[in-house]
Amino acid sequence: MELGLVGLGKMGGNMRERIRRAGHTVVGYDRNPDLADVHSLEELVGKLSAPRVVWVMVPAGEATQATVDRLGELLEPGDVVVDGGNSRWTDDEKHAEELAAKGIGFVDCGVSGGVWGLENGYALMYGGDAENVAKVQPVFDALKPEGDFGAVHAGKVGAGHFAKMVHNGIEYAMMQAYAEGWELLEKVDSVENVREVFRSWQEGTVIRSWLLDLAVNALDDDEHLDGLRGYAQDSGEGRWTVEAAIDNAVPLPAITASLFARFASRQDDSPQMKMIAALRNQFGGHAVEKK
Repeated sequence: MELGLVGLGKMGGNMRERIRRAGHTVVGYDRNPDLADVHSLEELVGKLSAPRVVWVMVPAGEATQATVDRLGELLEPGDVVVDGGNSRWTDDEKHAEELAAKGIGFVDCGVSGGVWGLENGYALMYGGDAENVAKVQPVFDALKPEGDFGAVHAGKVGAGHFAKMVHNGIEYAMMQAYAEGWELLEKVDSVENVREVFRSWQEGTVIRSWLLDLAVNALDDDEHLDGLRGYAQDSGEGRWTVEAAIDNAVPLPAITASLFARFASRQDDSPQMKMIAALRNQFGGHAVEKK
């Protein structure tokens, strides 16, 4: 099939390549002309055959809103817009309503996989009407990991980003647990090789995971994380997860505490946050602050 892809950064650029490897045509647009296949949204839409599917991979908020607004002016009834960024699910409902008034479909898709997605595939959580999802399905199939799992039609519009938000909240808590354990191991005199303790957990333990593998990668790069400042940013989904928990009276003590720990990292040079920062860099290519 043909796909228009808006936003060719760390995620979007690799997604374009993976979709092309599956045999589909991708027309990509980015504000950086060195990355783009076309030089405007108008040109992108003009190169696609109806019914068109345009996938948006730009920062959540104003950038996504402006892109959806412009596509709403350029696309025709029967076309579909997919928001694959990290938008809040309430924005999805707004975008779907605005586009539906023009006969344009909308699908929201939470995408997980970071810088490793090109080779390993992307976990996909999408929401929207079955008719609109079906128009995007070949792209979902191209992006997802091999095997039976890794993609889900989570429900109505907004369900995909809500599921991805909860996924990221769980990710916050898991990283925090690894970081706290690492700091405690580093603190005591009796444990002389913390990195190898972490490595030993990669086989046969109940806490083995891809995040643990990435922690070992980070420790192989810098055994005691001496080169990192104990500062970790948050991208928004953790806050939204806690807010949703409050709205629905669902207790989330571990996820909430992990979010607050990141706030604390901005006050002091936290050893735990060195590990959080290292893990975010490993799986997502997120920037770290050097000493």
